[in-house]
Amino acid sequence: MRLLLARHGQTEWNADRRFQGHTDVPLSPRGRAQAHALGRALRGRPVTAAYVSPMKRAVETAEIALADAGIPFTPIEELRELSLGEWEGCTVDEIRQQDGDPYAARLRAPLDCPPPGAEPLPDVRDRMVIAVDRIGEAHGDGDALIIAHGGVISVYACHLLGCSFNQLWRLRVDNCSLTVVQTPRLVTLNDTHHLPDELQS
Repeated sequence: MRLLLARHGQTEWNADRRFQGHTDVPLSPRGRAQAHALGRALRGRPVTAAYVSPMKRAVETAEIALADAGIPFTPIEELRELSLGEWEGCTVDEIRQQDGDPYAARLRAPLDCPPPGAEPLPDVRDRMVIAVDRIGEAHGDGDALIIAHGGVISVYACHLLGCSFNQLWRLRVDNCSLTVVQTPRLVTLNDTHHLPDELQS
């Protein structure tokens, strides 16, 4: 099975560098434009089924990107973004101003220095593996699309690469980028060639 993993389009919180996590934030106008560009890129690919995080920004991306393709999409709870605990709703600058700059510590070692109350990264990996296995059982050998979030896509990429989750933020997953997986291989990561220059992060 080949998987195309797309991150949702940009939200206003992405633009403000505000932590979203489980907070259900809709797409911004820029994010909707990115979703249209993703849809154009998908037209040339043999995708026959799509699966999506139940969160608003991912569902809206799927609705726009797949509007003309005639491809149904199925929400899967395990594809939701990871929780960021007490950081949700805060900006990067607000976290940087806290004692000891916990944002910098998390960039260096996200596994060892999570936000207070955040979902453990191994738990995120476990539910992503469950979701991918379920998709594989339902979909067989064809191409399937997953529209989800930067955090869960990065965690799954680390899992495939066999690297520590402390390396998580060395991987970049932009809004409406495509990551291709031919299980168990990571084929491409963060392809944004389909996005016009003005819509790239």
